[in-house]
Amino acid sequence: HQFILNLLLFLQEEILLLHFICHSLNCAIQVEEFNQGQDGDVVIGGLFNFHSQPQVINQMNVDISPLASCPCLSDRHRFPNFFRTIPSDVYQAKTMARLAILFHWTWIGAVIANNDYGRLAIQAFQEEIEGSGVCLAFSEYLNRETFEEDARRAATTIQHSTVRVILIFTWYTNVRELFLQLTKRNVTDRQFLASEAWSTSSDLLQDVAILNVATGVLGVAIRSARIPGFKSFLQGLKPSNRPGDLFLREFWEKEFGCSLPTTPSPLSAILSLCTGRETLQGVQNIFTDTAHLRAAYNTYLAVYAAAHALHSLLSCPDKDSSPSGNSSTCSSPYNITQKELLEHLNKVNFTTPNGEEFFFQGADVPAAYDLVNWKTSPDGSLKLVLIGRVDGLELHLNKTSIQWTTGTSQVPISVCSESCPAGTRRANKKGEPVCCFDCIPCTDGEVSNETGSHQCRRCPVEFWSNPGNTACIPRKVDFLSFNETMGIVLTTGAVSGVVVTTAVFVIFLCYHNTPVVRANNSELSFLLLLSLMLCFLCALVFIGRPSVWSCRLQQAAFGISFVLCVSCLKVKTIVVLAAFRSARPGAGGLMKWFGPGQQRGSVCFFTSIQVIICTIWLSFSPPIPHHDLGFQGSKVNLECAMNSVVGFAVVLGYIGFLACLCLLLAFLARKLPDNFNEAKFITFSMLIFCAVWVAFVPAYVSSPGKYSVAVEIFAILASSYGLLLCIFAPKCFIILLKPERNTKKQLMGR
Repeated sequence: HQFILNLLLFLQEEILLLHFICHSLNCAIQVEEFNQGQDGDVVIGGLFNFHSQPQVINQMNVDISPLASCPCLSDRHRFPNFFRTIPSDVYQAKTMARLAILFHWTWIGAVIANNDYGRLAIQAFQEEIEGSGVCLAFSEYLNRETFEEDARRAATTIQHSTVRVILIFTWYTNVRELFLQLTKRNVTDRQFLASEAWSTSSDLLQDVAILNVATGVLGVAIRSARIPGFKSFLQGLKPSNRPGDLFLREFWEKEFGCSLPTTPSPLSAILSLCTGRETLQGVQNIFTDTAHLRAAYNTYLAVYAAAHALHSLLSCPDKDSSPSGNSSTCSSPYNITQKELLEHLNKVNFTTPNGEEFFFQGADVPAAYDLVNWKTSPDGSLKLVLIGRVDGLELHLNKTSIQWTTGTSQVPISVCSESCPAGTRRANKKGEPVCCFDCIPCTDGEVSNETGSHQCRRCPVEFWSNPGNTACIPRKVDFLSFNETMGIVLTTGAVSGVVVTTAVFVIFLCYHNTPVVRANNSELSFLLLLSLMLCFLCALVFIGRPSVWSCRLQQAAFGISFVLCVSCLKVKTIVVLAAFRSARPGAGGLMKWFGPGQQRGSVCFFTSIQVIICTIWLSFSPPIPHHDLGFQGSKVNLECAMNSVVGFAVVLGYIGFLACLCLLLAFLARKLPDNFNEAKFITFSMLIFCAVWVAFVPAYVSSPGKYSVAVEIFAILASSYGLLLCIFAPKCFIILLKPERNTKKQLMGR
């Protein structure tokens, strides 16, 4: 008796609604269990088969369900006569997937019923999250026969998992057992996503044993709405007006604690008689609360859908005229076919008193859900709060009103790996889901300017990555400048060379009448010192920001200065050889060909050839400033590009030719008396000169950017210092430190 009473109390809301609506529509309603699910599972909810009275509709069975949500029922081939006013479970699964994406939950666990309800829902959930970066960490299945043991296993999995958000597709009884197991394990920091099967369960909301675990549940619920006139109908019910309603009689006696005089019941012997003045006005309980009707509202829509279809079917503007075109057929009340009724149901389209448009899409209706949240009320209990709605797949959610499992408004984080910051990229871990990854810093020249980037983007050639690899910044122009360490060192070397050469020039000028200076052709010595000064000075032209004129001047100054220098040494060597050859019999007139005029003319001739070479080179294909973008780095090399390598090679080749010729002549004169010539010093200086410039070529070619310029400057300074020290240091030593040897007697000693 108690079981039947509880069942009737549970179904009371739906039964009262059906009585209320069908009383005016004069339709017959049959409640059946639909058992056509896959694998023999019972599809959720009953099917309400609406039939008109037998004299109106014959042999017709069209099902309109307010609770059957199995996706399998959308198959028109298997269920051609089926309609429903509750969305398919596919839509609530997709809604949960969109919630996960919205709150950036990429690492989610699932506990599902091991039947069509759970399996089809999790399949739809996985299809929706595909490609969105959300991963399913685990799926625990609960069987109806062993749900207690399965709940313990699922609770253990949740406890040891790093997942913080759990999706649950199962019945409220299974959820209660799972929550009890989590309570025993003190697992209270998980966020649960609830399906409509338990998201509005009053039994769970009122269960104090699971309060700590259930706080903050976020769920999808059947759309709720008010039914116009239903509350007044309920409040106006009286057993005297409905003597055949046994449920109303039992409810009345239980609510008011009295016994009705008609049709004695088991309670009549212990209860006093009702006075007849009892009324449901002001009675507040779950059976009179019509503020949030869910299943009842779906039933209301189902009945009205049938009513509208019947009304359209039985209404003819002109009974004598037959329909034309593609318009719906008009039928006689005694001649209605199933095809006609289905046709009109498929075309049902009306606006509910709440202002919502209702129509069928095949067997289904457009997805419509409530989003609910289990919040803690001031008295410590849980209450169900509406926080948003779902229309189709559009979420309308008030995020700030959500209370999460932590008891705060801070959205919980559930990720396998923290999102990679800007400047890094994701690298999947081998053998693990895509949500589990490592963060690899972008290489130099590549950037990622957003979190969670899957790859780094290479900067354009004019740009380079900043230190954090988060943005591309313009590459700095790099050249050998005066204010950097290398530029300062080379500048100091060049200036020091000029100073030392000037000092030697002054010494020679002061002692120009001494035998040491005069004995070695003082005029060529002064010209050689001047050319060495120019060599040191031309090194400074290579330092600084390259420009059109500096690029042309540096190579011309270098080529001409060194040719002038080598020409002086060559002429000095020729003069020494000629002087000693003229001492032989029959060679007395040899020196007349190498007098001072001829010496100056020879230097000018050798130098003018280099001037011509440089003029032709710089006129047709001169070096120009060029930004070298090919070098990968944070800087762009600004250098003087050799448009004509041939021209540069000819300049170097001519210098090398003169140097080799000078070395050969000096080598031939090396055994002449030391006091009369400087051939040994010239030989040694030319060896240094040639060694420096032979080593220069490969070093110059292999050095990048400004370092090639530094190599050339170093070669200029090294060769210039070699000539200066080898040729003039011994003479300065005698002039300044050994003046007793600076006499004609000493020079003629041999």
